[in-house]
Amino acid sequence: MNPSIAQLLENNRNWASKRETHEPGIFEKQAKGQSPEFLWIGCADSRIPPNTITGLEPGELFVHRNVANLVVSDDPNLLSVLHYSVLALKVKHVILCGHYGCGGIQHAINGQPFGVVDEWVQPVRELINDNSETLTPLPSEAQFERLCALNVLRQVENLRQTASIQQAWGAGQSLEIHAWIYQLESGQIKVLQDPIAGP
Repeated sequence: MNPSIAQLLENNRNWASKRETHEPGIFEKQAKGQSPEFLWIGCADSRIPPNTITGLEPGELFVHRNVANLVVSDDPNLLSVLHYSVLALKVKHVILCGHYGCGGIQHAINGQPFGVVDEWVQPVRELINDNSETLTPLPSEAQFERLCALNVLRQVENLRQTASIQQAWGAGQSLEIHAWIYQLESGQIKVLQDPIAGP
């Protein structure tokens, strides 16, 4: 049975009450500010809640999510989150986490018209074209999985080139970019490459 809006609000009240009982003053403390060490850039998929799968509490993870975990150079939302977290909050780690079985990636492969999503996943279509020689010989399921991983690596490269990241590194700030992919079937995160720690 799907929860109702009323149930969500009741769940929230119960959660807040339990949290305050176990850690008196926790919300008052959190209201005074945040100092997360991690920025998570991930997919909007409902099966991948960043705090839950990493075991982090509220206040420990700054989060940006969108369809197919894209880093697009003209997306003011992503760029604002990145700028604030890197240059104001001074996060030490930017995690770009995609996932296997991504619906945004599947849409880019299938190419069926679906409104504004078509335009949003255009960078994935470009990635498919750029890697056609590698992808074409693979069976369709393997192509899909490989493309999910390639997309993470492409977005990490896009992230590395942003002004906020370059400015932080230029100022000597300690900052690493991580390329991760989440496996829905196991609930585990796989590291795709070593962290990038400088320009």
